[in-house]
Amino acid sequence: MIRPATTADLRALQDIERAAGVPFAALGMTAVAEDEPPALDTLRAFQRAGRAWVWADAADHPIGYLVLDLVDGIANIDQVSIRPAFARRRIGKRLIDQAVRWAAAEGMAAITLTTFTEVAWNGPYYERLGFRFLRMDEETPGLRALRAAERAHGLDRWPRACMRAELAGWSMD
Repeated sequence: MIRPATTADLRALQDIERAAGVPFAALGMTAVAEDEPPALDTLRAFQRAGRAWVWADAADHPIGYLVLDLVDGIANIDQVSIRPAFARRRIGKRLIDQAVRWAAAEGMAAITLTTFTEVAWNGPYYERLGFRFLRMDEETPGLRALRAAERAHGLDRWPRACMRAELAGWSMD
């Protein structure tokens, strides 16, 4: 079940992020696997802005989450992570659907994200959902700044790109 994240959930979101990073180690991406999750203050800002959702289990414990930022006036998925034990159950898709509903209610025409292009559960997954890779000349100033920050953080050791999905063509589960 999807619900807005609460302040009480924030440490669980960090735990989810750590767990979701583990599969990257098997791809030789140990720096990604060992990267620290977002700080509590960062997660709290998303939660207070009403742009943080969790997928909770039957006991209401978060097992997945999505936080949504605004980049150049467009909804941008900052992070979507699911505990690996719950992968392949369309939880990520449903969380992204929630972000799309939010963006549509705010009058936005699209949603963006940045991702690893060759990791199966990243770029290829988002492409199957309806996102398309942006050419560099299509990136907005905010997306270019975001990519520059990712490069500075060392994430470009593996191919990365920006993606965009038009809300008008989005298919909900």
